[in-house]
Amino acid sequence: MTSRARAPARRRAGDATTRQLGRRLAVVLWHAPMAGFGMILSVPLAWLLSTSLKAEGTEFLLPPRWIPEQVVWANYPTALTTLPFHLYLWNTLVVAVLSLAGTLLTASMAAFAFARLRFPGRSILFTLLLSTLMLPQAVTLIPKFIIFRNLDWVNTLNPLWVPWWFGGGAFFVFLLRQFLMTLPHELDEAARIDGASNWRIYWSVLMPLCRPALITVAIFSVINSWNDFLEPLIYLHDPKLHTLALGLRGFQDLYATRWTLMMAASAVIIAPVLVLFFLCQRYFIRGIHLTGLAGR
Repeated sequence: MTSRARAPARRRAGDATTRQLGRRLAVVLWHAPMAGFGMILSVPLAWLLSTSLKAEGTEFLLPPRWIPEQVVWANYPTALTTLPFHLYLWNTLVVAVLSLAGTLLTASMAAFAFARLRFPGRSILFTLLLSTLMLPQAVTLIPKFIIFRNLDWVNTLNPLWVPWWFGGGAFFVFLLRQFLMTLPHELDEAARIDGASNWRIYWSVLMPLCRPALITVAIFSVINSWNDFLEPLIYLHDPKLHTLALGLRGFQDLYATRWTLMMAASAVIIAPVLVLFFLCQRYFIRGIHLTGLAGR
């Protein structure tokens, strides 16, 4: 092959190499800021883990010591035995499981109605539902407390899980409704031709296809119940009914806070939530992605 014939081949190879380097540079320029933001966001978690292993009285030394000079592993068993965390864990699991069941069932039913059924006032009702997302939680605290007090539910776990059986929350209905809008209506029509009722279409046809969105809702629901502090603080007066988030207040009193034990207990409490997210993140990301693709 002559030098003239080899020149275009060399140019094509050079162009391919340049494009490959450009793609790699773009990946680096994209991921480097994200890695920096991730490190910044991980600082509170790093401080929590560091403090949980420090000796009491060394939490606020300046400059901060991220790696304790004396690692105190005993903070973890001490934190979990100082207070009845087994009771707090049981109460939290009861609330989380019952809230999850109510949310998945009733939110999916409401989403099915808004996405697949035709009835008068559907758009108006859906708009009213979405408008409730603009109400701050503090606005509804007093009316809800009056209702639950009249039902004699104060100082019980009922106010923490029963409301989730009445629609499952506007955000979850919206999320599932948007996901259902991405599914073709031909599925409903084919099922109706075979004699399926609306309930059969909902339960046997559409819900199996909504697994990514349902897992997303489940993650949000469990995290919400697991981390909820305000409502247990309002409704639960008996220490035996406290949840995990509320139980952390046991390390605080009028004059002092046992920060090392509180951070150790907090690290143990957030561990299941982190494990849940990492195990289900594929479904979580897929559900969020597909939910945003729905049309009206």
